[in-house]
Amino acid sequence: GLLFLNILVLSTADVHYYEFFLQESQFTKLCSTKSILTVNGSFPGPEIRVRRGDTVFVNVHNQGNHAVSLKWEGVKGSIDRSNELIQPGRNFTYKIELKGEIGTLWWHATSAWAAATVHGAFVISPAANEDYPFPAPTSDQTIILGQWFKEELTEGDKTIAPGRADAYTINGHPGETYGCSNDTTFEMQVDYEGLYLVRVINAVVNETMVFGVASHSFTIVGQNGAYTKRSFTNSLTLAPAQVVDVLLCANVNVGHYYITARPSSGTYITNGILRYLTTSS
Repeated sequence: GLLFLNILVLSTADVHYYEFFLQESQFTKLCSTKSILTVNGSFPGPEIRVRRGDTVFVNVHNQGNHAVSLKWEGVKGSIDRSNELIQPGRNFTYKIELKGEIGTLWWHATSAWAAATVHGAFVISPAANEDYPFPAPTSDQTIILGQWFKEELTEGDKTIAPGRADAYTINGHPGETYGCSNDTTFEMQVDYEGLYLVRVINAVVNETMVFGVASHSFTIVGQNGAYTKRSFTNSLTLAPAQVVDVLLCANVNVGHYYITARPSSGTYITNGILRYLTTSS
C-alpha cells in the first residue's frame, strides 16, 4: 500500500526550469538614478511559483562584474554545490528538490551588498491533489519588504553589511513618504469580502520590520515554508529574512487604506495602498 502511495505522489510532481540573468540595470528612486545588480532586470527579482514536491532547476547566468552565489532560504534539502561562487561570464544551475516545504520561501544573493537588490519570492502552492488547511483564498499576493541605498552598493568594504537604508520599499516601491514625486507607490487591489493570502517577506538585511494594513487584521497561517497554528494579529513584526503567510479578509468599508512598513528601530515609514475595487452590496 505504501509503495503505491509513493508512486501516486511522485506522478503528480512537476519539473520547472527558470533562467536567471544577473545584470546591472539602471533604476531611479529618491530622485536619483543609479546602477544596481538585478535578476532579469527587475527589483525585486522574478518570483518562482511551483507546487509542493516539485523539482526546480534555476540556471543563473552571471553577467555582472562580481562573483555571486544565491541562497535558498527555507529549502530543507541540501543543494549540490550551492555554496560555489558563480564567476562573471559563467553560469551555474541550482537543482532544488522540494519535499515538505509549503507556503513561501525566498532566494537572495549571499553577499549583503548584492542581496539588497538581488532577491525574490519562492512560492510553493499545495500539490494538485491537496487543499489548504484553512479557507481557500480568493487569490494571493506576495509582498517583499526591501531597502534602497542612494550609494552605489559596489563601493566600500564588502566584509561589512551596508548601513542604514535611505528608504524602505514594498515590492520595490518607496511610496510617497520620501518627498520625491517620481517615486511610485505599491497598490494591492481587493474585492469586497475577498479573502487574500498575503505572503510577507522581510528582505531587509539588518532590520526587523513592522508591517500592517490600516483597519485590517491578519490571521497568521504559515511561516518560513511551513504551516503554523492559526493566530490573529493587527500587525506583523518580521526579523531579517523571516517570512510570514497571513490571511487578510477585505471586509471593512470600501475605500483605500494605507499599507505600512517601517523598521522597528526607526521612524521611517514606507507606505502602499490597499484599494477596494467593488462596492459593498
